Amino acid sequence: MKLFISADIEGVTGIVNWNEADIEKSFSKYFTEQMTKEVNAACEAALAAGVEDILVKDAHSTARNLDPSKLPEQVKILRGWTNNPYIMMAGLDSSFDGVFFIGYHSAGGKNGNPLAHTMNMRNEYVKINGEIASELTINAYTAAYTGVPVLLATGDKMICEDAQKLNPNIKTVPVSEGIGNASISIHPNLALQKIQEQVQAVLADDLSKYMVQLPETFHVEIAFREHYHAYSGSFYPGAKQTGHKTVAFETNDYMEVLRFLFFVL
Repeated sequence: MKLFISADIEGVTGIVNWNEADIEKSFSKYFTEQMTKEVNAACEAALAAGVEDILVKDAHSTARNLDPSKLPEQVKILRGWTNNPYIMMAGLDSSFDGVFFIGYHSAGGKNGNPLAHTMNMRNEYVKINGEIASELTINAYTAAYTGVPVLLATGDKMICEDAQKLNPNIKTVPVSEGIGNASISIHPNLALQKIQEQVQAVLADDLSKYMVQLPETFHVEIAFREHYHAYSGSFYPGAKQTGHKTVAFETNDYMEVLRFLFFVL
């Protein structure tokens, strides 16, 4: 069995402030360590369940957050950015049997996490087919596009609920719940225990139940904080400015969605 893990930090246990997510700041050391521990918990449980091949994509900011030496020796890690449209899912292909999302967070335009955003801080929200789309939604559709099921999502309560809207079978570990510019988190050690338990449960199940259904057509809308980004984005082939701060794109090919987001978002 072959497993792909995409790891972010704004959904790890206890995090509430942007300085805690910035590796250039001293505040981040604890949270990069916790991010590593949560990924490690998933890896150890997967290996114990018989998974033979794990690729971890460090998918936050600089993509240099995880400590590779604290992961099992059997694990490979993709650090840095490949600069292709898969972005946080770089390295994924149809040879994988499942995807885990670790440390994920609520979307820009939602209030489930003090650090809620989608890909960057230039936009207010991204919508796909009229619904606010998180990084998890975008990446789950990438998994579906490659024919790989989404098995597990960990992070704030709202992103876990969003994952189960994509497929109610997806196992989740909600480690925090946002309240305004704060959050209530479980104990970090309990988060590790719950991650291991859910990994064990999902890998003992029929993985075909966890496939996310890819829509047949896509209407994508980005609302930017600054109006000139919408104007600039309208020059992408097939894109159209739909408001002072919004740009839209339509296609029936998800790879074209990823290209649009890669160049415009």
